[in-house]
Amino acid sequence: MIKHSTSIRVRYADTDQMRSVYYGKYFEYFEQARSDLLRSLGLPYTEIEKQGILLPVIEAFARYKKSARYDDLLSVQTVVKELPVARIRIEYVITAEGETDPVVEGYTVHGFVNAETGKPTRAPALFLQTLQEAMK
Repeated sequence: MIKHSTSIRVRYADTDQMRSVYYGKYFEYFEQARSDLLRSLGLPYTEIEKQGILLPVIEAFARYKKSARYDDLLSVQTVVKELPVARIRIEYVITAEGETDPVVEGYTVHGFVNAETGKPTRAPALFLQTLQEAMK
């Protein structure tokens, strides 16, 4: 299992008329946390793309438990539980600073796609090797 934590401060622009984080923003927080996780492993998106691979989201889910508000400091815990083959599932738990109950829980599933052909492919060897080492 691979775990990573990202801190995000809620901007005023992230809130809606009800003064809560707009529900769609949480998917942006997931994206930031996912990018930070991959970067921490030495696999920023730019490196993955240099290998001719794209990682589109093919499924996304969020369960909203509480509201986050402007200026809250959020922690996004990102977890990869299994090595991918043709897809990778990344799970997220967002909590507010000083709290243990989640604000949001969710996941995204990404397919590996050949950048030239647009067709699904398996995870590249370097990607798998890096995740295997991180899971030890």
